[in-house]
Amino acid sequence: METQKSALFTRDFTLVLIGQIISLFGNAILHFALPLYLLRETGSIALFGAVNACSFLPMILMGPIGGTAADRVHKGRIMAGLDFLTAGLTACYVLLWGRAPLVPLVIVTLMLLYAIAGAYQPAVQASLPLLLAPDRLTQGNAVINMISTLANLLGPALGGVIFGLWGLGPILTIGGVCFFCSAVMEIFIRIPHERRPRDAGVLATVGKDLGESWRYISRERPVFLSVTLVLSAFNLILSAVMIVGIPAIVAQVLHRSDAALGLTQAVMSLGGLLGGLLAGLLGTRLKPRHSSVCLLFCAGAAGAMGLSVLPGMPVLASYWLITVMSMLAMAAAMLFTVVLLTLVQAQVPGQLLGKVIACIQAVANCASPLGQLGYGLLFDALPPWTVLLGAAVLSGLVALRSKKVFQQLEQA
Repeated sequence: METQKSALFTRDFTLVLIGQIISLFGNAILHFALPLYLLRETGSIALFGAVNACSFLPMILMGPIGGTAADRVHKGRIMAGLDFLTAGLTACYVLLWGRAPLVPLVIVTLMLLYAIAGAYQPAVQASLPLLLAPDRLTQGNAVINMISTLANLLGPALGGVIFGLWGLGPILTIGGVCFFCSAVMEIFIRIPHERRPRDAGVLATVGKDLGESWRYISRERPVFLSVTLVLSAFNLILSAVMIVGIPAIVAQVLHRSDAALGLTQAVMSLGGLLGGLLAGLLGTRLKPRHSSVCLLFCAGAAGAMGLSVLPGMPVLASYWLITVMSMLAMAAAMLFTVVLLTLVQAQVPGQLLGKVIACIQAVANCASPLGQLGYGLLFDALPPWTVLLGAAVLSGLVALRSKKVFQQLEQA
C-alpha cells in the first residue's frame, strides 16, 4: 500500500480527479448561468447579491454535516450519491422551468446546489491523506484545487458563449449529464474506510462529532481558531465584493456581453490554475508565513480594480484591468488555500479531519453571505470605485494583522 501511495497519480486518486473535473464543470456552468439568467431577467444588482447570499447559507450549514459524514461513511459513496442527487435536482429544475415563479425557483435551486457542494467537498479533502503519502499532500492539494479552477475556467467561458447563443436550456442539459457521468465513475473509487460504531441517533451523533471537532479547534489547537477568524474577516470584506462586484460591474456598469463576462470569470479561474501550478512546483517550500503575503496581494488587486473604474476611464481599459487583476488575485488565493489545506491535513488526526476542515470552512464562510448582501446594496447606492477601494483598504489591514497568526501556525 505504501508503495502505491508514494506515487501521485494512483488509480484511485486519478479517478477522484476525473470525477472532480466532470462534476465541478457541471457545478461551474450552472453556478454561472443561473444567477446571470436572473440578473438579465430582473436587472437588479441588489437582488443578484441577495440571491447569492441566500445560496451560500445551505453550504455553510451542510459543510459540518458533510464533514461528519466524511469521517464515518465511505467517502466514495458520499461523492457518488451526491452527484446522482444533483443530476436529479437539475432534472427537477427543467420540469419546473416556466411553470414556477422565476426568483423562488432560482433561489431554491442554487441553495440546494450549494448545500450539496458543501457536503461533497469534505469527503474529497478528507480522502487525500488516505490516497497519498504525506510528502505528496501538497502536490495532491494543488492538483485538486487546479481541477476546481480549471472547471471554473471552462464553465464560465463555455457557459457565457452557450448562454448568449442558445439561452439556459442547453446549460441545464450539460450540467445534468456531467453529474450523472461523474456519479457513475465515482462508484469505482476505492478509498480505505474504517467503520466507526455509532451509539446514538443520527442527529445526536452529528452533534457529538461537531462538538468534538470544535473542542479540538478551540482548546487543543487555538491557533486554528485564529486562522478561522482571519478567513471570516477576509470573506466578509474581500471575497464577497469580488463575487458580487465583478459580475455586476462587467454586466451592469460596463455593459459588456454575456460572453465577455464569461471570459472574465474564465480568466479569473485561469489565475487559480496558475496558482495551483506554482503551488505544485514549490511544494514543501510553501510555508504558513507566506499566507499573509498572499492575502495582502489579493487586497492590492482589489484596489487596482477600484482604480480601473474611476470616472473617465475608458470602458475597454476598465474591463481588461478588472479581468487581469481578478486573475492575479485568484492566483494568490490559490497559493493560500493549498498552504492551509496541506497544513490541516498533516496536523489533524484522521478521525477528526473531515469535521475539522468542514468546521473551519463553515465558520469562515458564514461571513460571505452577509458581505454579498451588503455589497449588493452598496453597489446599487454608491459608485463602484468607492466600494472596491474601501474593501481593498479594509482587507489590506486584515492581511497585515494576520501576519502574527500565521507565524504562530508555522511554529505550532
